[in-house]
Amino acid sequence: MKTYQTSQIRNIALLGNTGSGKTMLAECMMFEGKVIERKGTIDGKSTVSDYTEIEQQNQRSIYSTVLHTEFLNNKLNIIDTPGSDDFVGGVVSAMYPADTGIMVINSQYGVEVGTEIFNRHSERMNLPLVFAINHLDQDKANYEQALESLRVSFGKKVTIIQYPVNQGTGFDSFVDVLLMKMYKFKGENGEREDLPIPESEMDRATELHNILVETAAENDESLMEKFFEQGSLTEDEMRKGLAVGVRSRGLFPVFCTSAKRSIGIKRLMEFVINVCPNPGDVTPMPTKEGKEIKCDSAAPASLFVFKTTIEPHIGEINYFRVMSGKVTESFDMVNTTNDGKERVSQLFVVAGKNRIKVPELFAGDIGATVKLKNTKTNHTLCAPNLSVSFKEMQFPNHKFRTAIKAKNESDVEKLGEFLNRAHQEDPTVVVEYSKELKQIILHGQGEHHLNILKSQLINQQKIEVEFIAPRIPYRETITKVAQADFRHKKQSGGSGQFGEVHMIIEPYVEGAPDPVKHKVNGKELNISVRGKEEVKLEWGGKLIYYNCIVGGAIDARFLPAILKGIMEKMEEGPLTGSYARDIRVAVYDGKMHPVDSNEISFKLAGRQAFKTAFKNAGPKIMEPVYEVEVLVPGDKMGDVMSDLQNRRAIILGMDSEKGFEKINARVPLAEMHKYSTTLSSLTSGRATYNMKFANYEQVPADVQDKLLKAYEDQDEE
Repeated sequence: MKTYQTSQIRNIALLGNTGSGKTMLAECMMFEGKVIERKGTIDGKSTVSDYTEIEQQNQRSIYSTVLHTEFLNNKLNIIDTPGSDDFVGGVVSAMYPADTGIMVINSQYGVEVGTEIFNRHSERMNLPLVFAINHLDQDKANYEQALESLRVSFGKKVTIIQYPVNQGTGFDSFVDVLLMKMYKFKGENGEREDLPIPESEMDRATELHNILVETAAENDESLMEKFFEQGSLTEDEMRKGLAVGVRSRGLFPVFCTSAKRSIGIKRLMEFVINVCPNPGDVTPMPTKEGKEIKCDSAAPASLFVFKTTIEPHIGEINYFRVMSGKVTESFDMVNTTNDGKERVSQLFVVAGKNRIKVPELFAGDIGATVKLKNTKTNHTLCAPNLSVSFKEMQFPNHKFRTAIKAKNESDVEKLGEFLNRAHQEDPTVVVEYSKELKQIILHGQGEHHLNILKSQLINQQKIEVEFIAPRIPYRETITKVAQADFRHKKQSGGSGQFGEVHMIIEPYVEGAPDPVKHKVNGKELNISVRGKEEVKLEWGGKLIYYNCIVGGAIDARFLPAILKGIMEKMEEGPLTGSYARDIRVAVYDGKMHPVDSNEISFKLAGRQAFKTAFKNAGPKIMEPVYEVEVLVPGDKMGDVMSDLQNRRAIILGMDSEKGFEKINARVPLAEMHKYSTTLSSLTSGRATYNMKFANYEQVPADVQDKLLKAYEDQDEE
């Protein structure tokens, strides 16, 4: 295969809701470019893109797939992406190396929730978009309705390039108002015939053409002047104006396609080559150092790894975009993310599982390599004379969590290895080994997302696992002052154990003055602070520890042991075993024995005194609360609101956004288990949500009673 210069390369990500037809669109593009001899089908499990067993079983894209095709002496790198929000990690990682997104719209439904989700990411990354209204050969196809939904979501920037003449089951023709032609198609492989626009369509085509000319002119001052002088633009001038608008997201061109029957694919590819930016035209990806690395083949070489997979018999495959320079086989590079040295021994261009060796790749191109020692997703490789690191891809917060457990103890190590590999391949799979909860917590984008992982573990890795409800990381604290003392005394054959500790505990409040007196058992007690230690707790909040011992009642060498005992109980709170936080402790008295007192005695005495005082200090349980934003179709708003209120949600506000209703709420984490599944069920998969941690808040009294009883029952067991 020949290699291509930067100006001959186009990098496109295929985006869109599940069922919009992205995979078949990619198949047609490869067929048109003669990369494949015949088109595969979803039903026949023969597409180049969905080549994994799990994708074929589900008949949908689960992973992003890197593909390519050659057309008009240009190379199109294509990344086919999943359409479900559960697999949004593959969408985000596809947008980073892409210079244009083709958003595929199902003409039967118009803008769907996936369209809106993926557009949000494209906005954040300033990725230009082209719309392909697909499935125009379906019985329920409705171009006008789909177009209107685009205008609701994207406004006046929606720019018609094509419109169908006869949508529906007989669809075979559309008018192109840029070229002012009608295209008619025959057969299953879209044999194209160029025809003049019929008289019946001329008025509409002319009107849309004039709007397009004006839109193109608005993006370039010199073109605008020419337009005012002459009243029209040439085809090349229109392309120039459209290119400026597309690149700045100032306009979103709309095309007509039927990927199933190869209608409109070639014309879409022509537009991508003639109008959409090549890698040298776009703003360079920022580096951590704030440098701007131009996409120039003459510059020192650098590349960014946007995807890593692990395949049987091969091992790790790293997919990358050449950010600058030229990369050749047996090229020595430096991993600036971890300071390691790597040799890029082989280079491939890929189409699904098919890899073609090439001797070199130029700036802007996308390729793959194998057998790198320690290079993963989000890593940068540079020539030795260049030292930059490109900013890492930012993935959305997780929305679903579950605890995972190997059924056989012997599989625990294998499970850990697999989960770490899974995170390398998909950074939205986050593995947390929680010391606090004593569980392995898996975080993902939805229940289906993690069920796919479970299926791989059971069927491919032969590791029997189960998902169980994850525990909630509650916090314990106090609301008032309490005093307690405890004497630890133990006699055995030799020297015994003796330690007595008197302490006062109270809630910690930021900025409060140190204690000077407290009322204990009805008596005023003066506190003389001799020493103060502030412990910033790993799990949030603080412990303030005061030494208020006078007259040598407890030797100073035993005070750290008392603190150690208190910390042990802070790590396993007296109410539910959760972490305790935000407490001040003043040790003001005690007793010791000249022979039997030792560190262990005072540690135990301190722990027990703290436990007793805690239970008398108006203890309360705090729960994590999350800010939740739900995007839902208007007709499902009531059902979603009702469900949220049943989850103890506090509704903060409602708004409309691009054809959807948006609900903002605060919801306890304990009530969010399997919410993604419920939301999908309530809305037939048409809603989505995101959540992020807000703060800890006190649980209601009835919930606290249930938690205390559950902990007591567990203790008894």
